[in-house]
Amino acid sequence: MSNQRVFLRASFPRIFTLAVPTWLAVACGDARTDAAIDDDDSAGENGDAGETGSASLSASDGNGSASDGAETGAASSAGGDEGGDPPPDDTGVEDTGDDTTTTGEPACDDQEPVSLFLSPDDSNSMSSPVQARDAVLGGWSSITAAPIRPWEFLNYYTFAYPPAPAGQVIVTPTLARDPDDPTGEYLLQIGVSSEAMGEDRPPINLALVLDTSGSMEGTSMDMLKESCRVIARSLQAGDTISMVTWNTENLVILEGRTVEGPDDAELLAAIEALSASGGTDLYSGLTAGYALANEVYDTDRINRIVLISDGGANVGVTEVELIAEQANISGADGIYLVGVGVGEAGVYNDTLMDEVTDAGKGASVFISTAAEAQKVFGERFTSTFSVAVRDVQVQLELPPGFEIVKFSGEEYSTDPAEVEPQHLAPDDAMVFHQRISTCAPELVLDDTPITVTARFEDPLSGEAREVAVEASFAELLAAEPALLRKGAAVFGYAEALKAWKSATDDETRAAIIADALAEIARAAELLPADPDLQEIRTVLEAM
Repeated sequence: MSNQRVFLRASFPRIFTLAVPTWLAVACGDARTDAAIDDDDSAGENGDAGETGSASLSASDGNGSASDGAETGAASSAGGDEGGDPPPDDTGVEDTGDDTTTTGEPACDDQEPVSLFLSPDDSNSMSSPVQARDAVLGGWSSITAAPIRPWEFLNYYTFAYPPAPAGQVIVTPTLARDPDDPTGEYLLQIGVSSEAMGEDRPPINLALVLDTSGSMEGTSMDMLKESCRVIARSLQAGDTISMVTWNTENLVILEGRTVEGPDDAELLAAIEALSASGGTDLYSGLTAGYALANEVYDTDRINRIVLISDGGANVGVTEVELIAEQANISGADGIYLVGVGVGEAGVYNDTLMDEVTDAGKGASVFISTAAEAQKVFGERFTSTFSVAVRDVQVQLELPPGFEIVKFSGEEYSTDPAEVEPQHLAPDDAMVFHQRISTCAPELVLDDTPITVTARFEDPLSGEAREVAVEASFAELLAAEPALLRKGAAVFGYAEALKAWKSATDDETRAAIIADALAEIARAAELLPADPDLQEIRTVLEAM
């Protein structure tokens, strides 16, 4: 993109990281739109908007509700299948500006540019793709037990966007258009990548808050111990570790211990001594864990709570407020919570981890095997626990007439106040994958621009920064498409899992799988050795 213009500013307090999780659905008008509706198959509380592509233009109270004329798509819930498309105009009545009305399509606004604020996921969680994979390959009774949150699939699978300089991000937009796409329709993917940190990280202060209630007996306790062992293996000399267990009561096992290096002997002994018994008392466990973390809190360290549980406890208002308060200590890089789910179908309660990590501004992950523990707490230790930039918010500016008809992220709005910013980890990228369409395709020329702006804060100083990239349609369509095609494959995989769950006959399910495999094959032509593409193909073929 030789003509791409990049602006660096230090006047805004937020930066956006992009990840390709769910399809965007934005209307051109001023009405606010719910892009996704909460759905939990196991609880059966709500309908699934992801498969049907339905959304609501009504002004309602609650998550994603309309307010102040802002146009918003939101997919926030406590853990079901989420994602969706905008609805058709349900009135069929068009205001002509005089005393008469006509029935027909909504008027095309080809005058006002479109400005949207995007968020992939407010907690960078990665739990649902692991649950879905295990549901198919690991012997779970049915994939209906697994939640499908598409943005988590784009968080979990990797995208090799270029690393940014320290304290900055790189914004990489790409466009594609297929021969069979309707006129005026495009795929748009935005990647926001952070600095590469590797093992050269700040010292860390971890407090392990461990569920040792009776329901943890068996596989759940095995995975809790394995996760702790891998964490112990990844620590460096000078890191501090605390440990508190909770069942009916809580017990402080370690208090601010400075480890001697990887596999600290006292830490490993404490891990091996853990056992399951009793009831649950999440509140006292969290209170003790935060107290321990605060005793050795250091702004020069990574300060984290690691909550490991099968989700058997019920989280209430008090616990959520406690977590949120601790995540924002003095407005600095606070004590964020990483929620680690362990267990099996019929036991693991995804809702708990989804709620507490949203409040605690950390990742929700699911550990079902020793290999998964090694991936999250070994290979991805730094990106799981550290923060490269804080409060990333992405603004997308499109020409007049455009709307987002599918979106991989969790929420978007014309009003930045309606969109929760997200922290971006080092060695990571936020990815937004969306299908956009215009009602005025004649206005799109080769030199028509699209602008993407990422606003963020330095994690320690709080300095506000901004990176803006402007590129023409011709430049974006000529860009290397490999990562966009991978994004389409991953998003298509997540959408196929949702659609398969709701389908009622074998023929429909076979067609769903075939379409998703075709999208993977297209991406594999450009990335033939990509292990993520190989994994999702294996899952679909096993269905």
